[in-house]
Amino acid sequence: MSAPRTLWYTRCPLPTASGVAIERGLLDAAFAPLGIAVQSLNASLERQVREAHFDHGQPGLFRQGGMIPPIWSRARGADTLVIATGWIDEYQAVIALPDSGIRSGDDLRGRRLGVPCRPGEQIDYWRAMCLRGYHSALQLAGLAPADVEFVALPIHEGQIPTGGASQRGSLWHGALRARRQSREALALVRGEVDAIYTASPAGAQLTAFLGARVVVDIGAAPSPALRSNNQVPAILTVDGTLARTRPDLVVRYLAALFDAADWARAQPADAAAILCEDVGATKEWLYAAHGDDVAARLAPALDPVHIQAVSAQKDFLLGLGLLEQDFDLQAWIAPEFIQAAAATRGSHATA
Repeated sequence: MSAPRTLWYTRCPLPTASGVAIERGLLDAAFAPLGIAVQSLNASLERQVREAHFDHGQPGLFRQGGMIPPIWSRARGADTLVIATGWIDEYQAVIALPDSGIRSGDDLRGRRLGVPCRPGEQIDYWRAMCLRGYHSALQLAGLAPADVEFVALPIHEGQIPTGGASQRGSLWHGALRARRQSREALALVRGEVDAIYTASPAGAQLTAFLGARVVVDIGAAPSPALRSNNQVPAILTVDGTLARTRPDLVVRYLAALFDAADWARAQPADAAAILCEDVGATKEWLYAAHGDDVAARLAPALDPVHIQAVSAQKDFLLGLGLLEQDFDLQAWIAPEFIQAAAATRGSHATA
C-alpha cells in the first residue's frame, strides 16, 4: 500500500517521549524523506478531528497518554492497537483542609469526597480517574467505597478546547489546565465536600496553594497496582488500519520516540524544559510530581506489569459501567512493533 500523505499524533499533558520528539523535530525528520507530513490534532480547528484524542476516530493517528479514553474507545469498537507503554509515577493524593479534622485515611470514614462530572462528554475520564484514586486511597486506609459519601460536582466546560490551532502545541492551553480542578477546589473551600483527589504537577501545586493536608499519599504506595491510574502507566495506541497496511511506518514512529528518549536521558535539563511546557508547570513542580530523574524514564516499553495495570483499569471501568462491552486485552497488544523499533534505535536521530 502507498504511504499516506499525513500522519497524526496527539499526546496528553504528561511527560512523554512524544512531546520531546515533537519539539525536537524528530518525527518531522523521520518521515520527511518519505514525503509524509506529521500533524498534531491541535493543528486542526475541526471538532471531529480534535475529539479523536478521545475516540481515536482520525485515520493514521498515534496517541500517547492516559489509558482511560483508549480503553473506552476500544470497547466501542475503535480499530486500535497498543504498541507501547510507559510508567512514570506521579503525585497522587487525597487532600483535605487543615481544619477539617481529617489527618489520615482512617478519618475519611463517613466523609464527603468530591467527584467532578461532565455529563455532556463522550468519556468523562477525569471522573473515572478520581474514582480510581479514591478506591486506591480507601484500600490503603483499610476502608471500602461504602464507608464514604461520593458527592457529584457537575462541570459544564468541555474537555477539548475548540480554538488555538498549533502544529506542535498541546490541545490543552494554560487556562484550561489551570481550571481542571477549580470545581473541586472551590467545593473544598466552601465546605461542600471534605476531601478531594488530585494528581500531577498541577495537583502538587493545588495542594500547596490550599495549604491542604495530604490525607493519603497514593503516589507513594508500595504496590504498583495501587499507584496505577489513568496516567500511570501511559499507553501509546495507533490506528489499526495503518498498523496492518504500513507496519514500517509504525516502527519508524516508535524508533523516533526511542531517539527522543535517548536524547532526553543525555540532556536532562533541556528535556525537562520541554516536559514543563507539556505539563504546564515549572521544573520545581515537574520534579515534585514526577521525580528529578523524569527525563531518564521516557523510553517506550511494553512491560508485563504495565499490561497488567491496563487490564486492571479496564476491569475498573467495566465495574463502573463506563464501557459498552468487554474486549480481549491480549488481542489489543501488539509487541512486534516495539521489538522491531528497538532494533533500529538511533537510525532516525537528528542533531
